[in-house]
Amino acid sequence: MKNSNTLKVNFKGGIIQPAELYSILSVARKAGLLYVRFGLRQQLYFDVDIEEIDLVSSELEALGVNFEINQEQYPNIISSFPAEEIFIINTWLHESQYREILNSFTYPHHLKINISDADQSFTPLLTGNINWVGSPSDENFWHLFIRFPKTNIVYEWKDLVHTKDLAAMSLLIEETILKEAGKFYDNNEAHGDDLYNIIKTGGIQTKPATAALALPPYKLPYYEGLNRYNNQYWLGIYRRDELFSIEFLKEVCQLCISTESGALCSTPWKTIIIKGIKEENRKDWNLLLDKYQINLRHAANELNFQVDDNSLEALKLKQYLVKHLNDDDTRSFGVCIGIKTRRKSEVFSSILVRRKPAFRIGKWGFLYTYDILCAKDYNPNERTDFVYSSGNPKFVLAEQLRRAILSFYDHQSKNETDFSADETRNIVTD
Repeated sequence: MKNSNTLKVNFKGGIIQPAELYSILSVARKAGLLYVRFGLRQQLYFDVDIEEIDLVSSELEALGVNFEINQEQYPNIISSFPAEEIFIINTWLHESQYREILNSFTYPHHLKINISDADQSFTPLLTGNINWVGSPSDENFWHLFIRFPKTNIVYEWKDLVHTKDLAAMSLLIEETILKEAGKFYDNNEAHGDDLYNIIKTGGIQTKPATAALALPPYKLPYYEGLNRYNNQYWLGIYRRDELFSIEFLKEVCQLCISTESGALCSTPWKTIIIKGIKEENRKDWNLLLDKYQINLRHAANELNFQVDDNSLEALKLKQYLVKHLNDDDTRSFGVCIGIKTRRKSEVFSSILVRRKPAFRIGKWGFLYTYDILCAKDYNPNERTDFVYSSGNPKFVLAEQLRRAILSFYDHQSKNETDFSADETRNIVTD
């Protein structure tokens, strides 16, 4: 029987206020916790003993922190803000626009919302239900992609929407989908045109989309290490077990505040990024990493995995597959590998390993096998295109995954895709 509760705190768009995080961590530490973790939607998770949950809840409420216990009624908003300036250049979408948009979402929303720059693949574009992608050519206008809840149906909206109206339009769409749940929720026959014709956009600034948005090719940057950009530095920190020491994160918050670093962010890779580190403070961050023995030299074939949140089984399977990829010295640069252990969860991936039971009794599954599925053109922002292999027992899974990765490179060579410049673009300096 589970004797703890999972508590979740959302940070809109992955933007973390260091003082707020410090206060949350202090409450968690008072309850005897040593570690917290981040999720695929840039949120914070920690497990609280049943005996401590009332104390933790009351203290977080006193701080004005919104949280959920063992629930996901209010999913976090994903944004590409962590990649702004460091992985995204030559774009009209900057920090001020991100903050303006995120601050405009003042209502509690039940559908997943993604807010993304079009010229990046560090954060997923279409894993939300309401997916906003900044127009590459029309400043302050956004393409909209609807992924109907609990389905793989994606519909591209016929109009572009102005920045100031993203929140209002999102609310209008959510209210319509939930009101017409029989048509649009968990219905594989949902039609986007039906939703488009119902929505009345009076008062919302729109203009017709002249062409469909071409999704960017997937190129995952190396997102950890202490790296130079624009005469300053950014620091990316990954943890193999997904666990971040509370004491370490408290010192991160203190250092961000004392050195006036630009931004502290959580990412969809369950990592953190600190932007705007000044040259004179670089030694302070290195000393902090030394103190807590934070390694910054993980291999790409470990960093490019996405696994279900709060799933020890998925994490163990990732570690098992990474070991085999390492033993075989398999190159996996440029491919995003997802692990899905729950039905109807959303995992961003070029190649997806999906666990399925031979049979179920209630909520329990037995005799698991694994399918390997590939996205269209191996682009994780596209939907599943074909099943590479199915019904694999675990003892052949690593070899089947290795072959699927080889098929990815075969596809890239036939399409003359070259990742070499991206592989060397971000050089770790410390």
